[in-house]
Amino acid sequence: MTEQTASMELQEIFPDERFPNVVVALDGTVVATWGAKNLVVRRSEDGGATWGPTIEVGDGIHAGGTTVDEGTGDILFFGHPEHPPKDSSMAPRTIYRSSDSGRTWAGEEAVFEKDGNGHVPSLHFSEVGITLRQGEHARRLLRPARVYVEGAGYNMAVFSDDHGRTWRPSTPFPVDGTGEGCVAELEDGRIYYSSRQHRFSEGEALRHERLHAWSHDGGATWTDPAHSSLPDGPAYRGEEGRGANYNGHFGMAAGLTRVPVADRDILLYSNADEPTHERQRLTVWASFDGGASWPVKRLVDEGPSAYSSLAAGRAGTPTEDWIFVQYEERGGGGRVARFNLPWLLAGEATGDGEVPTDL
Repeated sequence: MTEQTASMELQEIFPDERFPNVVVALDGTVVATWGAKNLVVRRSEDGGATWGPTIEVGDGIHAGGTTVDEGTGDILFFGHPEHPPKDSSMAPRTIYRSSDSGRTWAGEEAVFEKDGNGHVPSLHFSEVGITLRQGEHARRLLRPARVYVEGAGYNMAVFSDDHGRTWRPSTPFPVDGTGEGCVAELEDGRIYYSSRQHRFSEGEALRHERLHAWSHDGGATWTDPAHSSLPDGPAYRGEEGRGANYNGHFGMAAGLTRVPVADRDILLYSNADEPTHERQRLTVWASFDGGASWPVKRLVDEGPSAYSSLAAGRAGTPTEDWIFVQYEERGGGGRVARFNLPWLLAGEATGDGEVPTDL
């Protein structure tokens, strides 16, 4: 890695609404997707220093999973008819595709197959999708998904081997009640899945750590679920005094990305670092061993903040060496922070593992 000066900058890019995803197009354009009532986009062609006007894409609610197809350069933006879906039949009806780094978008129909339990996966809400780069499943598009059913439901993923025209479901994430996941491909070809716990059954013990699991077959199945050392977000949602199981909800949608450093598995994770019920103190953590440990973290915004999304820059473009986190301001609106790895490494030690000395 080249020597850099630690740097972090923060901007507001959306005045209201919610649901963030941020991706970096193949040409280095930063594309921020957003919307709780209307699907909108803002673009930056100078590495996040300035942002162009808001682009209206379509109606509906942002379903998450915005994906850069690294085989074609297209960007896929998923819409959803409502939030939360009434049941698993409320899969997205439209995918919006851009072939010019987010300048223009066109809606298209896509096929989503039922999972092994007979449910059509819902896509709302999740972190961005990825293009697999290694092994027999290289060029596969993979994004988190979920199933809403009576009671808890479960997380999963959907994947496409035809550039997003048809999508097949994975097996369920191995823990019921999960939702709003994140995925990243590791150096050895495994897929790391980080999941919000989201729902607890009456009387079930409350755990504050994020869940994770791995795939060894391109995202088709998930194994070895466990609690990580990462926080899952605020301890509960709802009015103070109504208890940790209020409304059966727990945690928050988070961001996850892999930093493109050769021969290293550097993952970044973003969420609220807050032990109370408040959605605030957006923080970024770093792992240097593919998610096994998370030895350093740094506060991005100490104020109200909620759902977040992460993206790493691309070599040879204005985004090189930059990392972007787009997140919700709790009162409405969206911000983007851009920072570099030296800024994050100057943060606080967590006690969970060690930061490599040869970065």
